[in-house]
Amino acid sequence: MEGIPIGPLVLRWNGVLIMVGFAVGGVFAAREAKRRGYDPEIVLDLVLPLLIWGTIGARLWHVFTPPLSSAQLGLTTGYYLTHPLDLLAIWIGGLGFPGALLGGGLALFFFCRKYELDFREWADILTPGLVLGQIIGRAGNYFNQELYGLPAHVPWQIFISPEYRLAGYESVDFYHPLFAYEMLLNLLMLIVLVRLSRFKGSLQAGDLFLIYLLGFGLMRFSLEFLRLDVSVVGGININQAFAIILMIVSATVFYLRFRSAKTVRSL
Repeated sequence: MEGIPIGPLVLRWNGVLIMVGFAVGGVFAAREAKRRGYDPEIVLDLVLPLLIWGTIGARLWHVFTPPLSSAQLGLTTGYYLTHPLDLLAIWIGGLGFPGALLGGGLALFFFCRKYELDFREWADILTPGLVLGQIIGRAGNYFNQELYGLPAHVPWQIFISPEYRLAGYESVDFYHPLFAYEMLLNLLMLIVLVRLSRFKGSLQAGDLFLIYLLGFGLMRFSLEFLRLDVSVVGGININQAFAIILMIVSATVFYLRFRSAKTVRSL
């Protein structure tokens, strides 16, 4: 079953699990805010801007960096720009998580600026909940038979129905469960982030978020080597390029902050 039937409508599992992940992640973030001495109601105030701008960013990422499966169906950037109603129909084509990360990050920045909150502190508060939401949301890829990897001959291989296979792979039955790899790596990242958030050491506000960006960049860059349904722009795997930029920027900022703090302590 592709989703939950409600009268003439069908709620697709991917969308349902993304929303469940968003809600559970929000509850987790509210608990973290309370633990740090902040009003958890602030997280509720953040829900709408994060949801709106995260969705806009995710949709624009898909529109301007369509994966191979969309391009094979004719859902290219040019198609979306000449069919604006389909551009708004997020169930046609899909969404891209890098765009959601960028859109949500901008929403958080302007929210914190408006209400005079520390962006770095609130990025840290939201980060573990974000990862938890990713884990839950990725489960939807299993039901939609998407985000699978290269053909596989391993005990944990998954069967992909012929109608969901990419052109040229119609006769291949089994593939790497790429979405499951990402779920497991995110679970490991969540454990690390939660442990670090309880660590009363030398971490500064914003460090937890930077560690997540570095870890996510490394994870996404590595998994793209196993992905069939890549997004190529100008001959470049755009998701890997984004991951490299993310790693370089986060590692550089983290290093500069560490060096600055070390210099202050030595004075």
